[in-house]
Amino acid sequence: MSSVAIQNDSKLNQLQTLLPEGMVVDAAWMERHGYSRQLRGQYVSAGWLEQPAGRVYWRPRGVLGWEAVVVSLQTLLDLPLVVGGRTALQVQGASHYLAQEMREVHLYGPVALPTWLAKLPLGVTFRHHNSDRLFRPGASPSSPLSADFEVHRQAGWSAESVKAVRQVTWGSWDLPMTLSTPERAFLELLDELPDRDTFHDADKLMEGLSNLSPRRLTHLLTECRSVKVKRLFFFFADRHQHAWAKHLRAADFDLGAGKRVLVRGGKLDRRYQITVPEDLDGLS
Repeated sequence: MSSVAIQNDSKLNQLQTLLPEGMVVDAAWMERHGYSRQLRGQYVSAGWLEQPAGRVYWRPRGVLGWEAVVVSLQTLLDLPLVVGGRTALQVQGASHYLAQEMREVHLYGPVALPTWLAKLPLGVTFRHHNSDRLFRPGASPSSPLSADFEVHRQAGWSAESVKAVRQVTWGSWDLPMTLSTPERAFLELLDELPDRDTFHDADKLMEGLSNLSPRRLTHLLTECRSVKVKRLFFFFADRHQHAWAKHLRAADFDLGAGKRVLVRGGKLDRRYQITVPEDLDGLS
């Protein structure tokens, strides 16, 4: 065997360790790990790699799905992105309150999404949200939770900040996906009202969220920068009166001043000074 063939065989063995089956990386990742364009082309020709989009490489296993892409972004590409909002609630079992089909994947973090995500043939749209706009910078982990909790706490995150996101395992290899807890995910979804989500979906979701953590909610509501989100949260909490709501007082949080017109022609909820749909029985 030629020295070139031996070197390439060694590089392929290394790639099989670095890039698990089913995962996705971009050309920049390949370059950083010593895989030239020529070598990548050889691997594609041999079927060891596939290219679902330009400058994107997939080590094939089954059908490429959005979950593998997100895990790849978080663990291999080290992007500080968390699955949040509606998507996080669906993953954690709220799908019976929402549309079953996953059409959008909501990702939260301080960095923009790679442009190649939009070119992947997945049948979903990735939506980016700047987490620092909704929560104070530093209120949420700034990188995925791929290491243990103690490491992140030593990096300066409070215990409650780390607990605002969690990991679930995905796929047959139990790869870690980092996502918002239901408490944080619901606040993220409220931020989408009324333009990209509906009051009625939020109401149905709150009806089923009977096991939220008041301690975690206290932390998140304190760090939340959106008056609209905080007022909406307490509006829906009042409607459903779950046991955890007894441990939270709206007066303990900054809800701002003045009215917020969220629904044109809607009914004014006088307690929280927001307009809501007529059929949600805003307080008169």
